[in-house]
Amino acid sequence: MAKQKENNDPVTQYAKDVKAGKIPACRWVKLACERHLKLLKTRAKTGYTWDLAAAKKAISFFPFLRHLDGEWAGCAFRLEPFQQFIIGYIFGWKREDGLRLVRKAYIEIPRKNGKTTISAGIGLYLLIGDKEQGARVYCAATKREQAKEVHDPASEMVKRSPALSKRLKTYKNNINDPATFSKFEPLGADKDTMDGLKLSGAIIDELHAHKTRGVWDVLVTATGSRRQPLIVAITTAGLGGKPTICREQHDYGERVLQGIVEDDSYFFYIATIDEGDKWTDEKVWIKANPGLGTIKKWDAIREDFKQAKENPAFQNTFRRYHLNEWTQQETRWMDLRRWDATAGIVVPEKLKGRLCYGGLDLANKIDIAAFVLVFPPPLAEWDTGIWDCLFYFWIPEEAMAERSLKDKVPYEQWVREGFIKATPGEVISYAQIRDDTLALSRRYKFRTFGYDPWHAEATAQELEEEGMEPIEIRPFYRDMSTPTKELMRLVLEKRMRHGGNPVARWMADNLVVIQDKDGNIKPDREKSSEKIDGMVALIMSLAVALRLAQEEQDPIEEFTFV
Repeated sequence: MAKQKENNDPVTQYAKDVKAGKIPACRWVKLACERHLKLLKTRAKTGYTWDLAAAKKAISFFPFLRHLDGEWAGCAFRLEPFQQFIIGYIFGWKREDGLRLVRKAYIEIPRKNGKTTISAGIGLYLLIGDKEQGARVYCAATKREQAKEVHDPASEMVKRSPALSKRLKTYKNNINDPATFSKFEPLGADKDTMDGLKLSGAIIDELHAHKTRGVWDVLVTATGSRRQPLIVAITTAGLGGKPTICREQHDYGERVLQGIVEDDSYFFYIATIDEGDKWTDEKVWIKANPGLGTIKKWDAIREDFKQAKENPAFQNTFRRYHLNEWTQQETRWMDLRRWDATAGIVVPEKLKGRLCYGGLDLANKIDIAAFVLVFPPPLAEWDTGIWDCLFYFWIPEEAMAERSLKDKVPYEQWVREGFIKATPGEVISYAQIRDDTLALSRRYKFRTFGYDPWHAEATAQELEEEGMEPIEIRPFYRDMSTPTKELMRLVLEKRMRHGGNPVARWMADNLVVIQDKDGNIKPDREKSSEKIDGMVALIMSLAVALRLAQEEQDPIEEFTFV
């Protein structure tokens, strides 16, 4: 192929601008750009061709797509410079035989930088842009529902594009091109055997969510019969600690970009902040977010930053999803100063008659047991009012002195001061806890309480027989994430008044939370340094209150007749 002029070359221009420092970028993006510029210099030796026309053709495909939501809904999609670099590099570099050089691409950028649009656009372009007969393109994930996170927007983009809707047919879980007998479908390991695939292209969304390498290996080995297959993984950073297929590809990309390993068929674009950058310095955020200010809004990232500064448990979430840093899974719950700042004074007598909800954590018979009551504000003050809470703890009397010495915790002092109740014997008396809980239900306005059935099933049944209404709150992300986050928010806003209970304070300082791939959190007993039963009970009581409080408060009671 004749050498083409490189004027009006958005891919090369981006690479030069990054190299010159005109576009802020991290080390890995700089290396990706230097890689492109080096290939341009060495193409006579390597035999590779920079097909600018092919690169611009792929880039020019994206305006056929339409934004689906937000301020640009219905408008044609225009690739940002970094997106033009990614798309142009992948589709513009050719081997000596004229086929595409890039066979795998790993794109790691934070959320809200246009990953879904790039993913959908690449999938659709592979469907028709390669002009391959019988093309088989898939959005792949561990579950088909997850794979549809890319496929469904792609299908909607086709419907909203006058040009594409004339060419392509859309059905449930299927986009096809009748002219070439080609199709684009979501593919999940949970519903498909994934055997016998002859794929020409695959988009793997959020590779960090894959716990095993099964899907990756199946897809990579399913391309043997195609002339220029392409597998694209688009993801945010994952959680450190355990080896994963995502971390494996990330590490491989670092070695390739550094020139330690030579693999010209694999494209890498990893946007993050640099080692030594302060995550609190917003000047470096654009390194991780090349779409900041255009695709991604400054207000959104600044709002989350405010929370991350005050809340260590949210800090890792912010750094992973906004700055694309690989973080550890577990994080400390809260700076104790924040907990102390919201203590206030709780007067139990003044809480009589107020609607409240309970949380019961029995742990096991030789540990501390806890019951917590939370009193939500009236409905009219729901978003600004104070939540009061009362803590009740029990401990086996005969084990108390030994536990005090072993744990270096003043259990005996707390018993004397009335913050813990000692029950006779070497194990906690569940009967005593049941009786005390019933007494509390007669003193305060509550019937409903949350509990973990692991240890409290029998006690919950006995209380139910006495007219109480237990609700199972299991120690899973599904049940615990929302109330745990709500507790953090109430503490930071100084709206969780707990009276400075010393046992609860000790447990608040012990509490560590663990988060999953989606940023959901829950208490982790194994990671927490000491006992956290009171905090778990508090979170369970919040879980019940958040479910029921607004439904059970009668608006008529809050209305003043004039």
